[in-house]
Amino acid sequence: MKTATEVCPLCAGSGWKPVPGAPERGVTRCDCQLRARGGAIIAAARIPKRYEHCELSNFEFEGPHSHLAHARTAAYRFVEEYPVDKTGLLLIGNAGSGKTHLAVGILKALICEKGIECVFYDYADLLKQIQDSYNPSVQTTELGLLRPVFETEVLVLDDLGSVRPTDWRWDTVRLIVNTRYNDSRTTIITTNFPNKPPAALADRRTTKAKDPNATKHADDFSEQAPADWEKYTLGDRIGEPMRSRLHEMCRVVKMDGPDFRKKFKSASFG
Repeated sequence: MKTATEVCPLCAGSGWKPVPGAPERGVTRCDCQLRARGGAIIAAARIPKRYEHCELSNFEFEGPHSHLAHARTAAYRFVEEYPVDKTGLLLIGNAGSGKTHLAVGILKALICEKGIECVFYDYADLLKQIQDSYNPSVQTTELGLLRPVFETEVLVLDDLGSVRPTDWRWDTVRLIVNTRYNDSRTTIITTNFPNKPPAALADRRTTKAKDPNATKHADDFSEQAPADWEKYTLGDRIGEPMRSRLHEMCRVVKMDGPDFRKKFKSASFG
């Protein structure tokens, strides 16, 4: 039972407050209900602990971070215009440029300000969970894992393309992206890879055409040395058809710049 100090003064515990200037008995959901709903949705949003502090309000965009001012503006505009405009965002930039901070900030703003159901998934972790679900000893099923990915109103898919491509991974990306596209659901994606068609893959195919014995499979990245990863593009990592589909679903926001996590670490131990 709530004590007197716990009862909301606006709605007296009813959950509804009068609307100023509205016809007699005009009411709307009280702010206390929106806060309670927001808290429940945030708890279900799967935000990793390391990003729990991320808000749009504490995203740095001044001084040495001034090159990110346009990204912050795009994030605020996205929240303001949603759900009238449900176009997603594709946040592209170097590691440590603030993409995940901005994506989580958007997610939390949608939840707290508009009560929108959102969920956060790390791309590599999601793929691993799906693969683990094939183990008979694991209780979770693939469908059970993918249902919130398919059905949540706004999905944040972090670090897209972070694991080496395989046919299975490409098929999984295709399934997720196409399902959300067909259902007109909003997706916010972050990636470290340049928003360009396949480059490294084209190089490998050219090499194989000249020397059929150079590689076993032109599309197989499993043999590629890690030192060569930096020349990959988003088209290499998820396939050109899916990169093209993302352009239909999302507005591109470039966030190039230095890795501020490295700069902070160097300053801490310098």
